[in-house]
Amino acid sequence: MRLLFCGSGWVDVVDVLRAHLAADDELRLWDRARPLADEVRAVAPDVLLPSNARVDAAVIAAAPALKLIQQPAAGYEAIDVAAARARGVPVCNAPGANPVAVAEAVLLLLLMLARRVPEARAGFAAATIGGPVGVELAGRTLGVVGLGRTGRAVAARATALGMTVVGLGRDASAVERAAFWARCDAITLHCPLTDATRGLIDDAALAAMRPGALLINAARGPIVDRAALEAALASGRLGGAGLDVFWDEPWDPTDPLWRHPRVVTLPHVAGSTTEAFDRIAAIVADNVARVRRGEPLQHRVD
Repeated sequence: MRLLFCGSGWVDVVDVLRAHLAADDELRLWDRARPLADEVRAVAPDVLLPSNARVDAAVIAAAPALKLIQQPAAGYEAIDVAAARARGVPVCNAPGANPVAVAEAVLLLLLMLARRVPEARAGFAAATIGGPVGVELAGRTLGVVGLGRTGRAVAARATALGMTVVGLGRDASAVERAAFWARCDAITLHCPLTDATRGLIDDAALAAMRPGALLINAARGPIVDRAALEAALASGRLGGAGLDVFWDEPWDPTDPLWRHPRVVTLPHVAGSTTEAFDRIAAIVADNVARVRRGEPLQHRVD
């Protein structure tokens, strides 16, 4: 089988994938010097691995031999599933591979904000002692938006830190959401990006949160309204934001928002651990083998 990995970054997962695939499988990387549709036309892959690339109808049409679009991750909003369905090409993802990794990264961001690590590092550089003064997470309330595998993994670990955890499901009404925001000292997002969740964290949501609340986004950037976030940080209403995902990726490293003293960032690595990559590679390799044998696929989303 000929596979084409379409994303940028994630070189480590490609190496792990090669170790899981059959000896006669050929895994190629997108030559980003040319458009993806042109690359697909030249490679003629049996399997596309989109990663963070946009696989639209033109890309799918450029691959006449395509047998599977296999996302090596849980999120697949950048894949035109309808176009794939029209072509009769199945689309699968790799759910459940990285909840532990993401949950641990969320706690890292929470702790960095609670203990004001960016300011502390500046203090260290200035040889100051004893400041800034942080807060303890124990006894505080964490709101988890999205109660899937990752949200539940975060909840279990936050509970172990002594936090009270409350959840917000997808069917919550506007009144329930407002009450939820008002209860939380910190909020972490673990819902997919949909029409319903785009801009979910807006001016109204941020205004309803407790003064000094912390916001963590390791889901998708556009779930948070950027202008609303900047305004809440500028006013001091929001205590801090921890971001592993952004509105445009790759992001602009010179963006002043990333240098804000109450913003901590990771380069979209919350789900990137050796263990998570191994689970992803196993799921991908299993579906590639199933295509070869003509067997039903796992984790179809089409």
